[in-house]
Amino acid sequence: MKITKYLIGVTLLLLAGTSCGKKIVPASSTGKGNTHFDEASYNYFYVEAIKQKLLGNIGDALKYFEQCIKINPESDASYYQMAQIVTLNGDNKDGKYFIKKAIEINEKNVWYLTMLAGIYYQEKNLDSAIIYYQKAVKFFPKRESLQLTLGNLFAEEGKYEDANSIFDSFDKKYGVNEESTLSSIRNLMAEEKYDEALEKAKSLVKLEPDNIMYNGLLAEVYSARGDNEQALAVYDGILERNPDDPHTQLSLCSFLVNTKNYNELFLLLNSVILNNNVRREDKISLIARLIDVPDIYQDYGDKMMIAIMVLEANYKNDNIVPLLRPELLIKQNKLYEADDRLEEIVSEMPDNYYAWEKLLLVYLQEADYKDLMTKGEECATRFNKSFLAKILYANGALENGKYDIALGELKKAEILAGNNKDSLVQVITMRADVYYRMKDYKKAFELFDEALKYNNDDLTVLNNYAYYLAEQDQKLKEAEEMAKKVIELEGDNNTFLDTYGWVLYKRGKLKEAAEVMQKIIGSGGKPDAEYYEHYGYILKKERECDKAIENWNMALKLDSTKINLIKEIENCKK
Repeated sequence: MKITKYLIGVTLLLLAGTSCGKKIVPASSTGKGNTHFDEASYNYFYVEAIKQKLLGNIGDALKYFEQCIKINPESDASYYQMAQIVTLNGDNKDGKYFIKKAIEINEKNVWYLTMLAGIYYQEKNLDSAIIYYQKAVKFFPKRESLQLTLGNLFAEEGKYEDANSIFDSFDKKYGVNEESTLSSIRNLMAEEKYDEALEKAKSLVKLEPDNIMYNGLLAEVYSARGDNEQALAVYDGILERNPDDPHTQLSLCSFLVNTKNYNELFLLLNSVILNNNVRREDKISLIARLIDVPDIYQDYGDKMMIAIMVLEANYKNDNIVPLLRPELLIKQNKLYEADDRLEEIVSEMPDNYYAWEKLLLVYLQEADYKDLMTKGEECATRFNKSFLAKILYANGALENGKYDIALGELKKAEILAGNNKDSLVQVITMRADVYYRMKDYKKAFELFDEALKYNNDDLTVLNNYAYYLAEQDQKLKEAEEMAKKVIELEGDNNTFLDTYGWVLYKRGKLKEAAEVMQKIIGSGGKPDAEYYEHYGYILKKERECDKAIENWNMALKLDSTKINLIKEIENCKK
């Protein structure tokens, strides 16, 4: 059966004033509103609330702020504090509710407006973030930082004219300057007005010829215009004057990757790795980026491996650096070499959780369920608070037919999931899979229904549920609706398409089912025995036995364990 595995798979947040530090609130404790209330009681609860907030007792803090609201329903400061607390704990929904209440009471508070804008920005709702920054600028026109932030929001939203209007006003007022001119150049580049961007970049460099950041930006503009020789000349000039400057080296590496000048890149790469001025995190990020470039891991794999080993030699006791080599091997589809290396790492560094996690995921990718279960048990025991370790161990146990172990680990994983809905759905779905394998179909389908109550749009739940219903010839109309919903949302996923085709077959819609399977097989994706097996059954039903046998033979070629197809072929021949 083809069932999807359900596993957990550079902008700054503009949120203003969300620190729990000592600068508590840029407003009075009572707020703007009602003055006819018990001020002494209010002040007592407000001070206690702030105290609990600083101590990290957020539950108690919220209770005290709620008392403040009861005493003075128009206390915008209390709503603001509550918004701070809940957003810092990831609850943007309530955060928006509280901060909007504060704004209803006091619409001209810059902290409230920018905080709400920040929440919207975090949610990638740029239109709403812009609206509240526009209000802030309207009420506080002399605060230039608000105008510049608004300009950057316009640029990010693609409203280039509005952004340029703000940046140009600053350039006219102050001349060439770092704040607005840099943003203006970025905006012009996004608008593909490279000539204007180039003139401004040159003006910045003229202002400070040795400024590395300005020169780097000039090189970026040249590169964006396609003037790679000019860009390289700028970088060479910077490196000549500042050979060990980390920003220049990293920027040049990025340029060489973008221009596919890989030979030059690898001449520079070891210098970057050995440069003590370059932060470890930046080295790791650079190597990780290079590993993701197909031209590099395919054609420069040996040089990449040497660079990684040089990095390993400089960070011998690091938890993350050793994982780069296996990551490269995984990209090169050398899974057995990757798991050999990861096994070495966990042997040498048994407390390196990241290596354990990567090792188990490689076993899963290899379908090596025996080692997944064995090592999964060790990992889940060693790191007994890891949700993913429990899930992976349960997965290994499931595939090895150890259903009691799988259910036991899933119970532990459920405890670790807490109130996280996504994690709970994952646990419930896997538990349904276990019961299905145990042939307790009633229990399995009850669990799928429970999972859909948490999230009725989860594609994996819908796909697996639809497939299992089809296999048992139950609720086929509902199965079709679920499978159709999945492919409407993700129609290029062959696994999801296969489920839809299989459900259509079970519904007797052979023509539609055949079209789906033809689309899968003709997609150029990785051949899968399941697809050919299913298509064979559809063709048999359409009385095209020769074609059915052809597809079943292909399925057997891809997966020799499908011995049930031998009998199907013999029957079809008769």
